[in-house]
Amino acid sequence: MLVAGRVGRPHGLDGSFHVVDARPDLLALGAVTLGDRSLRVLRRAGTDERPILRLEGVADRGAAESLRGSALLVDRAEAPVLEEDEWYAEDLEGCLVVDGDRSLGRVRRLLALPSCEVLEVERAGAPDLLVPLVRDAVRSVDVTARRIDVDSAFLGE
Repeated sequence: MLVAGRVGRPHGLDGSFHVVDARPDLLALGAVTLGDRSLRVLRRAGTDERPILRLEGVADRGAAESLRGSALLVDRAEAPVLEEDEWYAEDLEGCLVVDGDRSLGRVRRLLALPSCEVLEVERAGAPDLLVPLVRDAVRSVDVTARRIDVDSAFLGE
């Protein structure tokens, strides 16, 4: 499952709500999983930056408020096909980051900065390392092997 966003504050009285941390390409799908329920998206409004959803079974403002903070999940099999050199954040989290044979740490999360996305790499006994997802910094990504090879010299390490 992929996180498409989180339920935000209610919008109106019909059960609609804002989506925070939205991934618009995933919200365009017909159904989301909320807790242990799969619910059909009845309406999508707003913008890609501030989407508003209405789901079946969420009939009023109180019901929407009770879901606030819940993750909206989408089945990976229904997610859009990625291009080469594209990955979902969930695929990168937990990957070992190396420079050749030297282990640098593990990916804690993917961050979206104004200039590019970066990997936040957790290192034992050292401050976290930010690795920009650019060709000069990242030599290869092997999601199956859970390994990301980077150029530590480029990163100033």
